Amino acid sequence: MAKDYLIKERPAKALFVFALPMIIGNFFQQFYTMADSVVVGRFVGENALAAVGASYSLTTVFISIAIGGGIGASVITSRYFGSKDYKKMKQSIYTAMLSFLVLSLILGILGFLTGKEIMQLLNTPENILDMATEYLNIYFLGLPFLFMYNVISAMFNALGRSKIPLYLLIFSSILNIILDVYMVYSLGLGVSGVAWATLIAQGISAVISFILFMRELSSYPCGSQRLFDGMELKSMTKIALPSILQQSTVSIGMMLVQSVVNSFGSEMLAGFSAAMRVESIALVPMAAMGNALSSYTAQNIGAGEYERVRKGFRSGNIIVFIFAVLICIVLESFHTPIISIFLGSEGTHLAMGTGVNYLKFMGWFFILVGIKMSTDGLLRGAGDMKMFTIANLVNLSIRVIVAITMAPRFGIAMVWYAVPIGWSANLVISFFQYRTGKWREI
Repeated sequence: MAKDYLIKERPAKALFVFALPMIIGNFFQQFYTMADSVVVGRFVGENALAAVGASYSLTTVFISIAIGGGIGASVITSRYFGSKDYKKMKQSIYTAMLSFLVLSLILGILGFLTGKEIMQLLNTPENILDMATEYLNIYFLGLPFLFMYNVISAMFNALGRSKIPLYLLIFSSILNIILDVYMVYSLGLGVSGVAWATLIAQGISAVISFILFMRELSSYPCGSQRLFDGMELKSMTKIALPSILQQSTVSIGMMLVQSVVNSFGSEMLAGFSAAMRVESIALVPMAAMGNALSSYTAQNIGAGEYERVRKGFRSGNIIVFIFAVLICIVLESFHTPIISIFLGSEGTHLAMGTGVNYLKFMGWFFILVGIKMSTDGLLRGAGDMKMFTIANLVNLSIRVIVAITMAPRFGIAMVWYAVPIGWSANLVISFFQYRTGKWREI
């Protein structure tokens, strides 16, 4: 299929073909983060699972910064690609890569120096604090690799080459799982073993992706271009910052309410952590469709094909509806055995109950987040960031306020009751903005 199929093929087919490798690839990425939890939960113990879970909300903030920044930068790249301005396309890519390399180094150093203090602020139980900090310190060492891989993957997607990140993710996932089992089960390294396994797998994958991407760029003819351009960085920042916020909404919200969950003790934290890993997998097709619609929208606007954007939006929503129905059936039918994968036969009744109750409730609401992410993806691809940003801030605020004020009084279930309320508010605001048609005028 031609590289410009997003602006030529039938919208439903183009979106599905483009999004499918991202869905499969992100599933693999989630599976190997899930493998971290399964390995430590079964081979080390429930406290180790709780320690990795306590770190999860913080680490996903950094993952979201990398993914959101890459997607935001790729919108500019997609537009240049759609208009066949390859010189500016390359200039924007080099600017993004250098900028995020510097950002990752700064964030990695800050995280390494303040990780334990952050975990203490989040009320991490004392019996797992040292393990959680140990996991985080190793994680922060690998932050430049994480950023490099995710930014390059977003750029591959902007060029319509979403299969290459898929192959790299499959390789990285399999390597990570093998290293998890070897370092934890064979070498007995515990929580630090899964952290080192992730760092090594991501590092190798990042280096390979960089080599392949440089080869891909060489196939686009153009004159000489600068490696860094301040105006390109400014343009990217206008889209990347709200995109980072959108991608980070769930993660930031999780981090802010983590202190509430932690206050219920390590047993509930273990069950909650297991359920959150499952939710992350369930969100994959929704997030992938939102990201696909960003590139699709940007390329078609670059080519002046506004009606194709509307048709693509309708097709994207049909696809996420189908995924939402499948997710609901799976979670409502198999919630107990799914949580048992993490906790095993040694899991406490409190941990099992927390995880099962979360999945049973959330299974019915993924259609909300699916349409929300599709709408957000279109607005992001069009560069319509004002209402997009407001919608995601409202989402975040509702989740945090409800969890912090209600959970201590009415129980931990208030943490997940707040989630569909936030998703609904975000969807209403974003969809209203889409219906105004103002995104066409950006």
